[in-house]
Amino acid sequence: MLRLPVYLDHNATTPCDPRVLEAMIPYFTENFGNAASRNHAYGWQAEEAVKYGREQVAKLIGAELQEIIFTSGATEADNLALKGMFETYLRKGNHIITCNIEHKAVLDPCKHLEKLGAEITYLSVRSDGLIDLDELERSFKPTTILVAIMYANNEIGTIMPVKEISAIARKNDVLFFTDATQAVGKIPVSVNDDGIDLMAFNAHKIYGPKGIGALYVRRKDPRVKLAAQIDGGGHERGMRSGTLNVPGIVGFGQACEICINEMSKDAERISKLRDRLEIALLNLEGTRVNGNKQYRLPHVTNISFKYAESETLMAALSKETAVSSGSACMSASLEPSYVLRALGLEDDLARSSLRFSLGRHTTNDEIEYAIGKVTNAVNQLREMSTHLEK
Repeated sequence: MLRLPVYLDHNATTPCDPRVLEAMIPYFTENFGNAASRNHAYGWQAEEAVKYGREQVAKLIGAELQEIIFTSGATEADNLALKGMFETYLRKGNHIITCNIEHKAVLDPCKHLEKLGAEITYLSVRSDGLIDLDELERSFKPTTILVAIMYANNEIGTIMPVKEISAIARKNDVLFFTDATQAVGKIPVSVNDDGIDLMAFNAHKIYGPKGIGALYVRRKDPRVKLAAQIDGGGHERGMRSGTLNVPGIVGFGQACEICINEMSKDAERISKLRDRLEIALLNLEGTRVNGNKQYRLPHVTNISFKYAESETLMAALSKETAVSSGSACMSASLEPSYVLRALGLEDDLARSSLRFSLGRHTTNDEIEYAIGKVTNAVNQLREMSTHLEK
């Protein structure tokens, strides 16, 4: 039996996996200790749970457990990376290279840093959403301290050439930071193989709880230092003070463990469902896929439906199919997606685009249902538009 509306907005958030919730519950009720309380059993239990969760999170990305700094989410991790780096390395330089289709959790801190004297280069992207590596090469200055390029885009799913970017950064003796929120747990990510020095990600995009994220901070070759942005106790190697969210960390760890065991199988199944959805919807006249179809996440497709405005289309679908027109953090804005505009789409196409992001629990029946509903809605809106023009 279908559960309505069919949920195809997994890039915004994912449902908590029952196995994750089961692991977390004892740490709300029985093992409720503070991980910093080291004088009794309740604190020891919590400390042990945090250590195990940290190991699970580190294992998913090929890191050492000491390199995982827990935060309240990816947004905080992005802010800690960018602001902490700028403050720490300011004597070396003030120049940061990023990209114009980054998530707002990167772009807004960069705007903030500009007010503090940072010089930010915003690389443009090609029509497929990938940066030009030659343009990146030309952007380095003697004052460059960081390259900040996302692993995979949240709106179009395009996967950046991370290994090549990190190699260029290292050649210029500059650290590389990536927001990998959409990539971790969906595709293989290895901080060492990919040459990553700092990386932000969170739990609620991989079937874990909201309110917990992590920043990977490399400890050697090179050792990365960050100025804390939250003071008050010196937790997390002095980089992020505050009582640790033990249930959240337990859930985060369990979610990562499940991804380690099931990610490959999930990606293979989900990508086939995504392709089925995409092929069917592209049969509609005046449709196109946005972004790179070769280098992209296995569960995402972003499609423009000419002559069917996305806000009206989503309203028509809201009781039957949950989709989005872009980033959840920008859903209140009436402006066309800045990501799609950066690809070169005109306003009318950017305003007629929907993002479909599938997940672990998406079924074939749900995809067939969504195909029918989206097709009908698009056709009805186009008929209405034609009548209005007459």
